[in-house]
Amino acid sequence: MCQKSKAKTMYKKIAASGGLLACAMLAAGCVTNVESSTPDGWEEPHLDKVPEIAALYDDADGVLTAGTNPPFAPFEFKDSDGAIVGVEMDMMKAIADILGLEFQPVEQDFSMILPAVQSGQIDIGASGFTDNEERRKNFDFIDHLYAGIQWAERTDGIKRVDPSNPCGLTVAVQRTTVSETDDVIPKKDACGGDLRILSYDTSDNAALAVIMGRADAMSADSPVSSWAVNRSDGKMRMVGDMFDAAPYGFAVPKDSKLGPAVAAALNHLIETGEYQKILERWGISDGLVEEAMINERPVND
Repeated sequence: MCQKSKAKTMYKKIAASGGLLACAMLAAGCVTNVESSTPDGWEEPHLDKVPEIAALYDDADGVLTAGTNPPFAPFEFKDSDGAIVGVEMDMMKAIADILGLEFQPVEQDFSMILPAVQSGQIDIGASGFTDNEERRKNFDFIDHLYAGIQWAERTDGIKRVDPSNPCGLTVAVQRTTVSETDDVIPKKDACGGDLRILSYDTSDNAALAVIMGRADAMSADSPVSSWAVNRSDGKMRMVGDMFDAAPYGFAVPKDSKLGPAVAAALNHLIETGEYQKILERWGISDGLVEEAMINERPVND
């Protein structure tokens, strides 16, 4: 479906042993969703409005609200000032600028974002959503990146971890993500129940479970696993190959006028080179799209 996507990192090393590990040292179960740094050279996008694209969508209040669930680094997390930052936040800010709108991220539980989009509570969902057939029944997804599932294990783990044969393991995941619904739950069934799943509200908690030895491995989207491994001070490592590659997309209501407008804005970012700059600033150089698509189809189809 796409090339393999592996997030490379160029982040400043944070205090002592890193956020996750430092937290783990302090107390079992301690978790933070605050990061201490953004990538070297990072700047929030500031783009000019593009009138012909802005005309595609009329927003009465002039604000583009995006539901998101930090921490899901590098896509969205809180910096040391409490601001929600990340590669998806930068793309959303740039898209809002092109549409002539103010951008406002709205922190929500992951499982509540799509219902909030559907009810009109927020305009768009931007939280590492995999664009799949089941979700397309009620939503349109403006695809902006390809990634797959990638497992990570504790470096000094006792059990041998094989994502293709995980029976007997304990695996941590973020609740309601594709890693839970499409990866580990079916594998648990195939193992006759001999696979323990630890489901957490955030990907950071899933990674911490591995670091603390509560889980043998975690299943997450490839850039997320890569981020966790690179921040673990050698306590975690990637295991197995990436699989089930699929597009990430921004979620809007089915047949919404916002979908084509966001796609047009994303295409503008791609054509001007700003899209590539945003992703490269966050260490992502694989899986980039050549054009914006809605539900993996060209916008005009």
